[in-house]
Amino acid sequence: MERDRVSHTRIRVLEAITDSALAELDQDKLFEVLLSRTQELLSVDTVTVLLVDPAGDHLVARATRGLAEEVLQGVRVPVGAGFAGRVAQCREAMQITRVDESTVINPLLWKRGLHAMLGVPMVTGGSLVGVLHIGSLTDRRFDDDEIELLHLIADRLAAGVGAHRARSERAAAALLQESLLPGRLPDIDGWSLAARYVPDAGSGVGGDWYDVFTLLDGRLGLVIGDVVGHGLGAAVVMGRLRSALRAYALEFDDPGVVLGKLDRKASHFEHKTMATVAYAVLDAATGRVDLSLAGHPRPVLAVPGREATFVSGPVDPPIGFDLATTGRHTTTFDLPPGALAVFYTDGLVERRDEDFDERMELLRRTVTAMPAEAACAWVMSELVGGRPATDDVGLLAVRRG
Repeated sequence: MERDRVSHTRIRVLEAITDSALAELDQDKLFEVLLSRTQELLSVDTVTVLLVDPAGDHLVARATRGLAEEVLQGVRVPVGAGFAGRVAQCREAMQITRVDESTVINPLLWKRGLHAMLGVPMVTGGSLVGVLHIGSLTDRRFDDDEIELLHLIADRLAAGVGAHRARSERAAAALLQESLLPGRLPDIDGWSLAARYVPDAGSGVGGDWYDVFTLLDGRLGLVIGDVVGHGLGAAVVMGRLRSALRAYALEFDDPGVVLGKLDRKASHFEHKTMATVAYAVLDAATGRVDLSLAGHPRPVLAVPGREATFVSGPVDPPIGFDLATTGRHTTTFDLPPGALAVFYTDGLVERRDEDFDERMELLRRTVTAMPAEAACAWVMSELVGGRPATDDVGLLAVRRG
């Protein structure tokens, strides 16, 4: 009889977690449905999901049945502390038959009158996303079958959380990226500007950006950069670097000094951040360009009547090396009438199955002294073509005349 009951419960749990309709639910509805089914199928009084916070240090109550106060009060449990914290730290099932201040750190649990609890980790893709625990108001010992069933439910919840986070991060990163890219490039008499940004076809968005702004003395700031990494994290760092660079650009004229300040800021506040940046200051009246490169590829310069070349000058280490004490270099070149300069990120030229030097040579040959918009269109056609980008691609072109 007992075996039949366990078998029947297992079948109902499997039906609950493999229900195809669950794939159509958003995260909140998924929690609501599965926690309700868990409470019914395992005959428990409480079911709670706690998710790991972004820092990975705490569990935060996210959804519950029978303990609404946990979510309403924003309960946080340090990983490694208390019942749920130990489940998260050990990444294995754990149960207790005494619920008080000696076993749990959340007073809501013992005030609720729980006598027994079982918790299991929620893991997806090898990463801990949270803890699922159930509780009973009566004395109870959860058996191996119940532990296994709770593991199955936790795995389904973890997969749902992982999918939701991936979708949310991708959407948030895309919105952030779009909000930070210039909606319209400046209109400068005698000059034309054009740009492109194409996200990585795989991750959706990353840390590449370009920027153009007018400085206090009337000169033009031109920026293109690439934060190492992909997704929301890289996009957030990119946004902070962009804002900081703009602020430093208003205070310091020399691009090398600006990137030095940015380097110091990133090294101190953005731990383990790495980014390549090209920052140029254009004097529209004379065509003089002051340029500093922090690990970034050299721009291409095309002058009428000559073959295009890569701008010469030193390439300093990327942002994140903290070279503020030794300084960064600035080089100068001229854009005569009809000349074009093209700035880009390495996603334009890097392909896993093609020689990098050959791709760089293809870029050099493709760039000619043509209008900026035509240059962007031609470069993207020749170097991206019909193949999905395997990394973010940023492109910025400026032409005199």
